[in-house]
Amino acid sequence: MATELRQPITDQETLIERRGELHALDAAFQELRRTADGTPRARRKGLLAFTGSAGLGKTALVTEARARAAAHGFTVLSGRGGEAEQGSAFRVVRQLMQPSLARMDEAELHAFLGSWYDTVAGVLSLEAKGPAPAPDPTGVREGLDWVMTRLTVKKAPVVLLVDDLHWTDAESLTWLASFAPRVDDLPLLIVVAYRPDELPAEAGGLRALMGDHGDRPHNLALLTTEGVAQIVRNEIGEAAEDRFCKECWSASGGSPFEAVELAIGLAERRLTGTDDDLPAMRELAAAIKGPGLIERLERLGTATVRFAHTAAVLGSPFSPQLAAAISVLGDEAVAEATEKLRAARILANGHGTEGELEFVHPLIATTIYRSIRTGFRTGLHNTAAQALLAAGYGPTAAARHLLEVPCEDRPETVACLREAAREYLRAGATDAARRLLARALQEPPLPEDHAAVLHELACATFLIEPTATVRHLRQALAQPDVDPDLRASVVYRLTTALAHTDKLAEAVAVAAEEARKATNPRVKLRMQADQFVWSMVRSDDHDSPARSRTLARLAEQLPGRSLEERYILGLRAWDAAMRGEPRQTALAYAEKALRGGMSWTDENRGFEVPLSVALVFMYGDQPQRAEELFNQGIAECVAKGWHGSHLAFGQTIAGYIRYRRGWLAEAENAVREGLRIADKVDGVVAAEWFGVSILIKTLLARGRVTEARSLADEHHFDETALNTVIYPDPRTVYAELLLAEGRHAEAARLLAAVGEWLDGRGWRNPAWCPWQLRLASALAPTARDEAIGHARDAVRRARDFGAAATVGQALHTLAEVTGGTAAVGLYAEAVGHLEQSPAAYELARAQIGHGAALSRNGRLQEAADRLYQGLEGAVHCGAEALAARAREELSAAGLRPLPLRYVQVDTLTAPELRTAELTVQGLPVAVVAKELHLTEQGVRQLLSRVYRKIGTDAAGLAGFLETRHRPRP
Repeated sequence: MATELRQPITDQETLIERRGELHALDAAFQELRRTADGTPRARRKGLLAFTGSAGLGKTALVTEARARAAAHGFTVLSGRGGEAEQGSAFRVVRQLMQPSLARMDEAELHAFLGSWYDTVAGVLSLEAKGPAPAPDPTGVREGLDWVMTRLTVKKAPVVLLVDDLHWTDAESLTWLASFAPRVDDLPLLIVVAYRPDELPAEAGGLRALMGDHGDRPHNLALLTTEGVAQIVRNEIGEAAEDRFCKECWSASGGSPFEAVELAIGLAERRLTGTDDDLPAMRELAAAIKGPGLIERLERLGTATVRFAHTAAVLGSPFSPQLAAAISVLGDEAVAEATEKLRAARILANGHGTEGELEFVHPLIATTIYRSIRTGFRTGLHNTAAQALLAAGYGPTAAARHLLEVPCEDRPETVACLREAAREYLRAGATDAARRLLARALQEPPLPEDHAAVLHELACATFLIEPTATVRHLRQALAQPDVDPDLRASVVYRLTTALAHTDKLAEAVAVAAEEARKATNPRVKLRMQADQFVWSMVRSDDHDSPARSRTLARLAEQLPGRSLEERYILGLRAWDAAMRGEPRQTALAYAEKALRGGMSWTDENRGFEVPLSVALVFMYGDQPQRAEELFNQGIAECVAKGWHGSHLAFGQTIAGYIRYRRGWLAEAENAVREGLRIADKVDGVVAAEWFGVSILIKTLLARGRVTEARSLADEHHFDETALNTVIYPDPRTVYAELLLAEGRHAEAARLLAAVGEWLDGRGWRNPAWCPWQLRLASALAPTARDEAIGHARDAVRRARDFGAAATVGQALHTLAEVTGGTAAVGLYAEAVGHLEQSPAAYELARAQIGHGAALSRNGRLQEAADRLYQGLEGAVHCGAEALAARAREELSAAGLRPLPLRYVQVDTLTAPELRTAELTVQGLPVAVVAKELHLTEQGVRQLLSRVYRKIGTDAAGLAGFLETRHRPRP
């Protein structure tokens, strides 16, 4: 058993009249013991709270909880909020976790924290292994969840104590509120004590959990006259008169803290509790807090008062050596002052390993701090900041005191505040960093540093105050002689902030103006890239065709040597794919953009371009390459501690890639995980819309129309009016849902509007948005000729792009709306194209459609073969409704389904691999068939399986074979 604790000092007498609270503690400990022993149980109450105003004995109950937990053999992790330290980010988290981690050597610590080491290093004051990343708040919370979960499992059962929760820093409170629901699954009990009227907003989630994960908070009551009498008689003897004890109750107000302090004072004065002692009792009661306490302190001497003032400024617990340096007292004077303050029950020994001291009660510390004259208190804070830096406590410890010092135009103050803010940003504490940088601006910084400080402040406010971010960045741009690289970073941040606040037109205008002004060619390219990025994601961009022409001319001149050039090339690849240019053009630009590398976690560039480049491969029938790029990007985000919006986007769109390959169950799981992440992050609206669009498509493909409708209604999908381009396009997805529900006329009206929008932008690729195909399906029952016209135009556009999957899907829709004997050939052509693609679900759909058409035309043997193929594909894709349709078609034709003829695995079989190798050599199908002793149809079927398994088409086959088969993650 290991015990990590800091024991408050309040005496046990305050536990009088706390029988119900002690019973609740014992019951919670018994349940925790049963949990650790593996005894079956009902839902455990894993959260216990004691509440009440100051002095009602909350700390005494926490002390008793610690003692009883230790007696049970439980591990105790404890922390305590501090009134003066609420701005110190993660202070209470460190109190809870650091003592356990400090007992580990470096190797053990790295093994214990694993891949989370760098994410939590800044929070727990550990030395990072490499360049310190700047994790997002979600990543930090998940990393701390990991640490606490591992500590709990390693040291189970565990009691986690937090006293003075109302003074806990916001970052620790936010983490604790998010972690608390996990107590149901862990051998862990959380015990907190707080003043309910002072609990900050960050604890709202924790307050809400009280009723779900434990009893309602135990609200502590004032002591009765009998309770105070018992405390008094315990100290001065049973002879104390009833009237005297009642007067003690009146003087203390029934406060356990004041009653205990009064009783101890009575004993020290050797009073016996008679009427004659009442004046002395009232004098003692007045000296416990408020002006009386200050008068009592002042009687202890000037040096002692100075030491107490310094202690109040430093906060509990504090180093007596540091307090001595600040108060300019020698060793003897410090020793004398300490003893006087102990004797006066103002200070007591702390429970750390460094000989710290602390105040007997927070009320005492507060009273003394507020009694210090303003000017003198400011000077103490200033001296404390300097002393903390000199003693090696670091900039964050000093910065807390600098916030209390008036602005004095000192560069060293600005430097300290900036460095402390950087440390907080490395710990994911953006709000704490914001406070420090805002203060640094007020100092103010030197003129040459002003733009940099504004930029740093904007980085800190980006996730929490995007409107303020825009203001700070505009001010930074207005500064004279801003370094070109800094200016480029400011512009990126500004355009991103504008985009996130739904001001895309302004984002485009800012980037365009900066590109026009730039004299440095590299910076100019970067500004142009930003302009193109925000133009492409803007749904109301009226200059899209002209901008595409400009981008094409620019990209033709760039070899791709610099990152700025590669971003332009990546944007050209994406634009080519959206416009439906030949896929070879789009893929060539995508490959060229990737040659020198492109990071997903460059804080000054964003992930929009790398993401778009990856999707070019998906639309170009090479989804495996797209998935590899996404996996690399997701790994980058995780390694950097970015578990918020970046990871939400990565997971949801990785799910879309799997959908396009026909891995519907895996697609659904990935998208749901992305939505789970997005739900934890404030303001990630776009990621949510991406995820919902993809999930609805996936559910429709799996035949779960009712579930898709519930999801659409939950997110008000029919009211979508976004200014940002989302893919798959939400309106087209909603039209697909309407079609599945048989609401063809509504779907047709919606799709016609989508088509007008996309054609106006020159985005004509049905691989990106198949609005024409869905419109053809919607019109087919009532306007067949018009439907055929739309489908034929979609086929033409698909052939222009040249991806086999896109051509196959378009031909499939044309076959459906054409009907009759003419449809049979179109279905066959659709299947032929889809067999050359990795689109397993679309192939199964086309095969079943072809089989049904053959059956209706009396070609039962051919129909059976096609329907069996489609049934197998549908089952392997997880498309339950499609598989059911195949069985119905087989039954209608008088046939029965056969067992699946092959097991769907990722690894190529020997014949499949050999077929691929011969094909890459350029041998015709007939030659390959002769070499392998197969029919030509058999070779085509083997190749079709190869394309679906490895996620590419014939164009990507050679690249796959160069690296051999890579298992799908």
